[in-house]
Amino acid sequence: MGEAAAYQTASSQRLEPGSVNIPPCPWPATLTAESIDATAIASNIVNHFNQVLAENNHQAAADLFVPDGFWRDHAALSWDLRTLKGRENIRSFLDTNRHTGVTTKLEIDLSSDFRKPQVAKFAPASDIKGIGFFVKTTTKNGTGRGVVRLAEKDGAWGIWNLFTTLEAIHGTEEALGPKRPRGVNHGGQPGRKNWLDRRKDVTKFVDSDPDVLIIGTGQSGLTAHARLQILGIPTLIIDRNASVGDNWRKRYHQLVLHDPVWYDHMPYLPFPATWPIFTPKDKLAEWFESYAKALELDIWMQSELRSSSWDDDKKQWTVTIARRQLGLAPDGSEISETIRTLHPKHIIQATGHSGKKYFPSIPGMDTFQGDLLCHSADFPGAKDLDPNSKTQKKAVVVGACNSSHDICQDYYERGYAVTMVQRSSTCVVSSTAATQILLAPLYSEGGPPVEDADIWLWGWPSAILKSIQFDLAALARDLDKDLLSGLEKAGFLCDKGIDDGGLFSKYLQRGGGYYIDVGTSQLIIDGKILVKQGQEVTTVLPKGIKLADGTEIEADEVIFATGYDNMRTEARTILGDELADRVGDIWGWDEEGEMRGIWRGSGHPGFWFHGGNLAMTRYYSRVLALQIKARLDGLE
Repeated sequence: MGEAAAYQTASSQRLEPGSVNIPPCPWPATLTAESIDATAIASNIVNHFNQVLAENNHQAAADLFVPDGFWRDHAALSWDLRTLKGRENIRSFLDTNRHTGVTTKLEIDLSSDFRKPQVAKFAPASDIKGIGFFVKTTTKNGTGRGVVRLAEKDGAWGIWNLFTTLEAIHGTEEALGPKRPRGVNHGGQPGRKNWLDRRKDVTKFVDSDPDVLIIGTGQSGLTAHARLQILGIPTLIIDRNASVGDNWRKRYHQLVLHDPVWYDHMPYLPFPATWPIFTPKDKLAEWFESYAKALELDIWMQSELRSSSWDDDKKQWTVTIARRQLGLAPDGSEISETIRTLHPKHIIQATGHSGKKYFPSIPGMDTFQGDLLCHSADFPGAKDLDPNSKTQKKAVVVGACNSSHDICQDYYERGYAVTMVQRSSTCVVSSTAATQILLAPLYSEGGPPVEDADIWLWGWPSAILKSIQFDLAALARDLDKDLLSGLEKAGFLCDKGIDDGGLFSKYLQRGGGYYIDVGTSQLIIDGKILVKQGQEVTTVLPKGIKLADGTEIEADEVIFATGYDNMRTEARTILGDELADRVGDIWGWDEEGEMRGIWRGSGHPGFWFHGGNLAMTRYYSRVLALQIKARLDGLE
């Protein structure tokens, strides 16, 4: 099978509907001088930049960029997520942005070798060299950090990429370190309550309303609450589950995170040095519970939103929340739930970056006579088979991305005969390549502090990040060439990702379509898991499924690992059609290369989306919390 046959363009290029496919950015000219003073060059550029900004000479500031340079800003200047490309767009951004002026300045960060100016390759797989360094930023409304990357051509230096991100609003710095709470007020205080009593009172919200209501206690909800809590913003999370962590605890039995620990730390409370590289789902669930308790997050479990309405004059919500609580009513009768009405100013939907599960309705589903037919979200795990049985159980899994592979491997290890139905193509990368090539050296043992790694990573505009991932994905495919070749021979169709950008392009622009291999690929190569490629399921039979080409596959259990709809669909379920119609689509890039609708204004006042993997929620939770804080304080 040749190259053209092995990679299907249509499937590999599929995007979130309505999103923009930002093309990869050409690399600038590489450094030609043999010996330079990186700090002196950086200081000259930064000093000049600060001077012209102080003079409000925005054209001169834009001219310090190379002609196709980028300024990426995360709420430091614009209270939004913006990426400006080219001098004209940068000048216009400065002209129209009311937050700029004499208090906007950069300061080179010399506090560590990683942060200070140095000559280096712009990316691990690139030979293009320039100068990169961290900066501290100050604007009218707060302080933050950022990254500057300088490119040289014919002896002239210019800003290729400037990144600014807000980390603190003036006067409301995070309650960390020397600003931490005392925990006790010493002295004689008759009738005072201890810490536990006070915590119970605060969590009840009897005499007050939370400023922010969060829906969901996964990594999105917990990280958002943690950031808001540190800023002193009264916040409440609600969740239908019985315990924090159940969103992971209830997933399929063998689930283990595919991302390594160095990439997955949570704000303020990183995983301990004893933590395994790859986290089992039940261990993560236990960590979530510990995290919520340690950071004193206010949470109502077994609670759900029954109704909501927005008052545009008061700029607040009225929400009705049902809490499942056994008890006695004033008349002595038993009650199973209590109803509370609250008036938060903001709601964050933190139910994951995906929406409702996509479970296709296929003719014959109601006639299935096997043991199990469900979506992967409801898969309880494969059951142990009777060792004395003379008949081998058969399982079919429809879909070919992370969940499908994990479920197929689970079935195989329990003794089932397994068939995977791969309808299109999948971007496959080994766990080794993902950790050693795609994530290292930023996220690895002995790497930089995770906060620095985040600034460095998210400081790349999407167009440049795509170029970086194009090169890294090629290295990963080279490392995985035997694996990919074996899959091809087994009838499994691989692709290279959007614009050959590999795993990251699939995740950021589509939200799926990939598999990080942790063992299932070899089972496919060895024929221990069969693959039926390129066919849709047309009918569910009493004892199996029928495909579009007429093939019938027997099955005792059928799992549809068919993914999820857009996050907006869950908003429609939770908050109704009126709100859902006012917000835009979620995920995928806008015309500037920023994510649509998430971590920024949703299109409806007082309503926000937060989601993504652990790494994304760690970084973007602060950006989101500061935007909410600005609105609460009347800054925006």
